[in-house]
Amino acid sequence: MISQRKRNEIRLRVHDRIRAKVNGTTERPRLNVYRSLNHIYVQVIDDAQGFTLVSASTVADNVKAGGNINAAKEIGKLVAERAQEKGIKKVVFDRGGYLYHGRIKALADAAREAGLEF
Repeated sequence: MISQRKRNEIRLRVHDRIRAKVNGTTERPRLNVYRSLNHIYVQVIDDAQGFTLVSASTVADNVKAGGNINAAKEIGKLVAERAQEKGIKKVVFDRGGYLYHGRIKALADAAREAGLEF
């Protein structure tokens, strides 16, 4: 059985490999996802300038369901709406080292349905 600490170290190594290939530009910023047991956090980041353009989370946006699939769908839709308000239509998806499964997939699908392209 892998301990929680070891599992996070593996996730961080995978995230480093992803970040070596995925880079957000001004035209196409990076949609970054972080999930904890109770919450999910999303940022749209312009790596060229080093700024967070848009963010959403279950903590800051008072989403009733904390860290489940329904909350991920709400946050995906919310971040897509906020990005479109700022004129962002295309992003590159950074899954943060997590498997593209469950909450991460639900968030990505909801963001696509709300109008983001990636």
